[in-house]
Amino acid sequence: MKLIDTHTHLYLDNFDADRNQIIKNAISHGVETMLLPAIDSTSFDAMMELSNLHPQNCFPMIGLHPTSVKDNYENEMELVEKELSKGSYIAVGEIGIDLYWDKSHFDQQKDAFKRQLRLALKYKLPVAIHTRDSFDEIYPIVKEESTDELTGVFHCFGGTESEAQKIIDLGFMMGIGGIITFKNSGLAEVVQKIPNIHLILETDAPFLTPAPYRGKRNQSAYLTYIASKLAEVKKIDVEEIAEITTKNAIVLFKLV
Repeated sequence: MKLIDTHTHLYLDNFDADRNQIIKNAISHGVETMLLPAIDSTSFDAMMELSNLHPQNCFPMIGLHPTSVKDNYENEMELVEKELSKGSYIAVGEIGIDLYWDKSHFDQQKDAFKRQLRLALKYKLPVAIHTRDSFDEIYPIVKEESTDELTGVFHCFGGTESEAQKIIDLGFMMGIGGIITFKNSGLAEVVQKIPNIHLILETDAPFLTPAPYRGKRNQSAYLTYIASKLAEVKKIDVEEIAEITTKNAIVLFKLV
């Protein structure tokens, strides 16, 4: 059974003590491919070091995370544009709008998001979109910028059936993570109605650890728990879920 973790921050210092073992754990659980969304310039070198050490398993994205959009965001955007011109990234991400932590840079977040969507189109790359407390702000922007060439994933999907349909209508996928294993999250009921062709799997490690390890550090090997829960929700074998979501990820991120 092969799985793809489409969103994992294994380069963060949470893994400094045992990063190589964490990679081995993932591979031994069938998670041979791990996609690394960028955050900002402060973690860029660590992300690239990890992808250079494990070029067959770890693939970097480039982008400016919305919570890193501050007064100096133009400098951060310069790094994103410079790196994209090198052509060695599988996606533009993690980008979007986050209104949970800080609303004071909302205008700057919108500007950075729009510009990065356009960069994705320019370089023919998918996007990984962060939508914490911001779906109503993000959706119209993506719709306005949307073309047949603009593709991507709404990372860490935890929305409603109506939001899922809007994402599908845009031609985007939804990243299903540990939230689906949380009691009372309501996500299982929504996901049950979403066609499998629109779903990919992710951990968002070290965050959002699935049950039965909720509250502890997440890791890519735990993707198996997310796959198992999704299989239970869909009432099909976990091997079938693995096959479907892996194929979806390969197509979206052009991993061939």
